[in-house]
Amino acid sequence: MQTEFPFTLPQGYLDAEQRLHRSGVMRLATAADEIQPLRDPRVQSNAGYLAVILLSRVVTQLGEVEHINPKVIEGLFAGDFAYLEDLYRRINANGHERFAATCPHCAAQIEVEAPAAGEPSATP
Repeated sequence: MQTEFPFTLPQGYLDAEQRLHRSGVMRLATAADEIQPLRDPRVQSNAGYLAVILLSRVVTQLGEVEHINPKVIEGLFAGDFAYLEDLYRRINANGHERFAATCPHCAAQIEVEAPAAGEPSATP
């Protein structure tokens, strides 16, 4: 079973030293990842902050950033934040979304993965 999923941010996280970090890893969420942030006062005062806390818990690597925390997630460009939210939904809803398709080159029946928002689709 795959529990970690590599990703490449569309724009990238720009750290305080102006270094760009685009590649990372997200792990599957646990029940605790979704329940514990509900106790956080930032989430209680602003439900929209839940996604920030969730992503800071499940993004395990982001370029050379040593510690992924809510401040790092807050510093993402909006497009990258949306990309990670989409990836989170996809991998935590029974893995990636897959569907049957026909190869345009050889007409074989294949299973393909739906690309995340902003990802190019690959042709087998």
